Amino acid sequence: MSSDNPIQVVLKFEALINEHNADAIVALMTGDAEFIDSLGNSLRGAEKLRSAWAGYFKMVPDYSISHSEIFADGNTVAVFGSAQGTFSKDGQLTKENAWKTPAAWCAVVRNRKIAVWQVYADNEPIRAIMRKSSAG
Repeated sequence: MSSDNPIQVVLKFEALINEHNADAIVALMTGDAEFIDSLGNSLRGAEKLRSAWAGYFKMVPDYSISHSEIFADGNTVAVFGSAQGTFSKDGQLTKENAWKTPAAWCAVVRNRKIAVWQVYADNEPIRAIMRKSSAG
């Protein structure tokens, strides 16, 4: 498969997410790329996206995603798998703050870059940890 293949672009994007490299993630996104989180919130623009990725990696330093299935219909790629990590308020990773949830992503690839990255996941596991952490 060549890098022209939308699935290959998405697999590279997945690898960059798992490397926690916000600059490389944004470099693989189009200039007008859109990120849509699991609550439907949307971000556009390289600086906003870079800041959001860097902030998330600070909050969940061991964040990773994995796929079990991936399909493409033209330039639209559907990814099914899981997301996991450990919520950290202070840089410390503790077992009780670890979470894992089934997840899916929809990507639109344009000119060998990610134009849209939409997350579908139940983020209640990390939200519950965050609530408990702020109460304590």
